[in-house]
Amino acid sequence: MTTKNAFWGFGLPRLEHTPLPVGSERLEAIALPQTVTLLHRRPEEKKAIPLLKTGDAVKTGQKLSLYGNADYVTSPATGKVVSLSPVTGNFGRNLTAVTVATDPQENFDGEFDAARSLLSLDAAGKFLAAVPGQPGLERLTDPERPIKTIVVCGVDEDILVVTRQHVLASRLADIQHGIQILKQLTGIEDVVILTRREAIQGHGSIGGRVMGVDPRYPAALPLLVMANVFRQEVPAGRTCEDKGFCFISAEAVASIGSAFSTGRIPVVKTLTVIPKDGRIRLAQAPIGTPIGAILKHFDVTIAEGDRIVFGGPMRGTAVFSPDHPVQPDTDAILVLDAKAAARTSDYPCINCGECVRVCPACMQINLLVRYLEAGKYEDAEESYDLNSCVECGLCSFVCVSKIPILQHIMLAKHELVRMRSTETLTETIDG
Repeated sequence: MTTKNAFWGFGLPRLEHTPLPVGSERLEAIALPQTVTLLHRRPEEKKAIPLLKTGDAVKTGQKLSLYGNADYVTSPATGKVVSLSPVTGNFGRNLTAVTVATDPQENFDGEFDAARSLLSLDAAGKFLAAVPGQPGLERLTDPERPIKTIVVCGVDEDILVVTRQHVLASRLADIQHGIQILKQLTGIEDVVILTRREAIQGHGSIGGRVMGVDPRYPAALPLLVMANVFRQEVPAGRTCEDKGFCFISAEAVASIGSAFSTGRIPVVKTLTVIPKDGRIRLAQAPIGTPIGAILKHFDVTIAEGDRIVFGGPMRGTAVFSPDHPVQPDTDAILVLDAKAAARTSDYPCINCGECVRVCPACMQINLLVRYLEAGKYEDAEESYDLNSCVECGLCSFVCVSKIPILQHIMLAKHELVRMRSTETLTETIDG
């Protein structure tokens, strides 16, 4: 997205969003591990004390709110809490790892079942925020940004990832019911189902109009969908919700449909697994399952220098331990052999212009990155369209100097939000 230039540059690399492989209907079921770990947001206060304690019993589908605020996680298993420990997430986020020793004798929590017939949209968000796909229902309740169109994403945002496509193809009944529930709870009648352009047939009967997305990467990213499918420009620094559109993954909608059909909170995540051989697999694993258990199921061994990535090769985030758990929004696990993994370097930009050539927002990446490397985030935002970036990763992909440009951009955006939140809090306290 951009406010200064046209969307598409010239000569983009011919990368395409990966189609669902033929014969991929079968999901590999990952058994419930002996322990599952949930990552709960932790308040900034260093002495924040969790309401749960070790030894507490939990039920499958039980809502666990550690600090008495709106944040919570959902237990994917019946068992006992064996550990509560502070951990640091991406960009220094404060988290608490809740580890549960699982019990094979499953006991489902009945709180949602008892309340579902009376739920409002706001109340539904208090139960369904952590279901597979992570719907983000709070975006539908913001009076300052009224939503007019719900977009059900049946296309995946990164190459090699086919999770959303699989869910759209295999869970039509759940998606249809989820769309009905969303219409009832929100009053929004305009629902769009996004699919690959060549797969547009066969989805019009599930409660929305079907629109196709160009197979070229990164056409499936929401900001590019807004520009190229809906013909709506999203100004730099604004969101799709500001334009009245709310993007929700097909799996999140299916989770909503399943929850209201069965009275049970879904706790099993569908994900794409891409081992070193590049062969795409599909699996289902309880949220909180350690990566190592999934890789062991597929006989994937991790050697020195190999990389484990949550997500696809263009936009994914590296994790540093096979104990890291599957989260509600984990769509893919990619394993890169040490020899194939791209290495960053401290070699300076050589002004080759490749990043400018491939940028879908036509940004001056070669100049922007100099400000980012120097930590001049506000200058980068003001002078070089930092907020126009759609975070596709093409610049990093083509960079001759191996500069991790996308990571610089994501860090800059995060730091600007953090700085301004701190300033607002300080002004509130002083005022």
